[in-house]
Amino acid sequence: MADFEYLSPEGLRSDGRRPQELRVLSCNISHCLQADGSAYLQQGNTRVIATVYGPHDVSRRSEAQHDKAFINCQFSMATFSTSERKKRPTGDKSCLETSLALKKTFEAAILTDTYPHSKIDIFVQILQSDGSDKAVSINAITMALIDAGIPMKDYVCATSVTLINDTPIVDLNYFEERGPGPELIVGTLPKSGKIVFLQVNSRLHIDNMEKVLKEGMNGNQRVHTILDTLIKKHLEKSILT
Repeated sequence: MADFEYLSPEGLRSDGRRPQELRVLSCNISHCLQADGSAYLQQGNTRVIATVYGPHDVSRRSEAQHDKAFINCQFSMATFSTSERKKRPTGDKSCLETSLALKKTFEAAILTDTYPHSKIDIFVQILQSDGSDKAVSINAITMALIDAGIPMKDYVCATSVTLINDTPIVDLNYFEERGPGPELIVGTLPKSGKIVFLQVNSRLHIDNMEKVLKEGMNGNQRVHTILDTLIKKHLEKSILT
């Protein structure tokens, strides 16, 4: 499929966005009352729910760490989230690899030494997949952790980026994600700019790496502004009620 179908001569994408324009992001915080923290986050047509339980006592001796909390993270996709029905939404190799990557990401952000000999469980599920699933999952987990009152160094914000006609475009939808360009997913701590998640799903020439990564990090700053605004509105509403 030709590149012009992904980016028009006027510089617009298939859904009408500019190259660096994010999809509309909304979030329902404290979505699951049974959890210690939760968030239902929608970014474009990608819908994700994240729940956090803990910190609580460890159930297995192998998970006990004397100087910090043990982070357990499970990523899954609902069987109805895509047109392809998944028989094992939590047990396939891709989900297990994503679970491990998310675990490492949030180990780098959570102040785990605050809760020695304890465990924090993070569950995230894709309810509807329309591109940037991992990036949206990271943003949803961040909101759920904040809702749970888990102390972190900073928000963790993530964005996906590709390159079309030598132009970086951010926050990919399903159509763009399956386009001809390479896909980079970057998660950062916005205040410090530290990268805590980085994945490249296909070949990206080294000459293009800097500008693609830069646009991803700029996108994360915009995501941070949106998430921070949503958290403040949630806190104001909680105080009023």
